[in-house]
Amino acid sequence: MAAQRRGMKFGLSSAAIFALPFLALPLTAAPAVAAAGLPALDGARLSPLWAIPFAGMLLSIALLPLLANHFWHHHYGKVALFWALAFVVPFAAVYGPSATGHEVVHTALLEYIPFIILLFALFTISGGVLVTGNIKGTPAVNTLILAIGTVIASLIGTTGASMVLIRPLLRANDDRRHNVHTVVFFIFLVSNIGGSLTPLGDPPLFLGFLKGVNFFWTTTHLLHDTTVVAGILLVAFYLLDRHFYAKETASVKRPDPTPPTEGIGLRGGQNLPLLVGVIGAILLSALWKPGITFTIYGTHVELQWIVRDVLLVGLALVSLAITPPIVRERNGFDWEPILEVAKLFAAIFLTIIPVIAILKAGSRGAFSPLVDLVTGPDGQPVNVWYFWLTGALSAFLDNAPTYLVFFNLAGGDPHQLMGPLAVTLEAISAGAVFMGAMTYIGNAPNFMVLSIARHRGVKMPSFFGYMGWSIVCLLPCFALLTVLYFI
Repeated sequence: MAAQRRGMKFGLSSAAIFALPFLALPLTAAPAVAAAGLPALDGARLSPLWAIPFAGMLLSIALLPLLANHFWHHHYGKVALFWALAFVVPFAAVYGPSATGHEVVHTALLEYIPFIILLFALFTISGGVLVTGNIKGTPAVNTLILAIGTVIASLIGTTGASMVLIRPLLRANDDRRHNVHTVVFFIFLVSNIGGSLTPLGDPPLFLGFLKGVNFFWTTTHLLHDTTVVAGILLVAFYLLDRHFYAKETASVKRPDPTPPTEGIGLRGGQNLPLLVGVIGAILLSALWKPGITFTIYGTHVELQWIVRDVLLVGLALVSLAITPPIVRERNGFDWEPILEVAKLFAAIFLTIIPVIAILKAGSRGAFSPLVDLVTGPDGQPVNVWYFWLTGALSAFLDNAPTYLVFFNLAGGDPHQLMGPLAVTLEAISAGAVFMGAMTYIGNAPNFMVLSIARHRGVKMPSFFGYMGWSIVCLLPCFALLTVLYFI
């Protein structure tokens, strides 16, 4: 009965979450919006004041857990709803319900819903994979886990790799008092930097693949960048973990909550083919072009995208059906991390609409000083600024649309960007993927790992506390990349 109540709670909460992007629909005049060909939002005409709801959402995520933790824990969904309405209602009043409905539906159908379905599938399937036995979290073992996660992140995505490995890593270190740094470096490497070598690794690179970038282009052009950053971070982590491990062995250690009662092994292996199926569904949507399109409120949705999302949901449901409940129970699996990500990112995807539109307006928009930095007096791209601006915005905005903005600013021609402008595309790709690690909201797996770690009792740093870690550990690596490859 308890499991049934948890399932009912998930179903009802999920319905509310997936409905959030459509909050504006009751405000729309359906007959007026149903016609295709509605004009795109002109960011050149938007005031920067429209970015206030997005800024408010980011500040809420950053400050409320620190200043009002109890309130945030119980009401973060209501806070997200408030900021979503703070954009939708005034925008509908100023630009009309039809235009608002078009923008909201466009964002929901093409960005938010596919995004959350992919995360839901990876979260559900990987949550059914259990590494048994109590691995001891020594510095060598922890470094090996991070290295393995960094490699497989480009094969099954940063979300899949994060969800498969974060629980074994936490279990391996649950008797250690100093384990925060382990999760922080896990976010750096497994949830972000490791996903840089294929379009399967991170959403920005997948968008580039859909735009015409060759599948293995990132493998060949970002391998040296990834090797440099990952190598430095793995060495730094090993030395830091040795320091903390030595301090713990010299003091009274915690009793091990998970004593070694069985050998190291793998349960839930039937989910591994389902992870391969997720990869297949994503590739199918990119390679299969039936030419069938549905138009909903002026938004064109292609058949292969619908098939992909249906397959992903189906694979997740199969995982729930074939995985013994004891496997998920022993994995500490619960729905709260995906619910938290779904609620918060629903508001982020909504409130980011005017911000992305202003950025797309380029020099005509309110953020033109930022955009103008990426072009030199001779009209050639300034690769240093492409790297740092793409990265800085990816740390606070969603890195997928940010990648597209700078991809288009660089001309948007994949043949030119893979050829004469290859360094520019490398700078855009590295900035979007690597600097997603700078904040908890730079990439969705960051927040999921944060939520899981907190639920397992790890006292994770605040939003700004985490940024302290990322500034100290990551910025020197990015500065080195700048000197080596982008100047």
